[in-house]
Amino acid sequence: MVNKNTAKGAVKEAAGDAKAAVGKATKSPGLQAEGKAQSLAGKAQKTAGKATTAAKSAGK
Repeated sequence: MVNKNTAKGAVKEAAGDAKAAVGKATKSPGLQAEGKAQSLAGKAQKTAGKATTAAKSAGK
């Protein structure tokens, strides 16, 4: 079973990657930076979800 944070993090990461790509295409450094930040936040959330799942699995 996939942890809720893992799924939400993956969505946030993908949205950030898309936003960064749009920022790059439109030569908007602000949008590009915002997208990179969102992508990193998504990666962190995804990692936290994986850690939670691993901890629960180890406890069984």
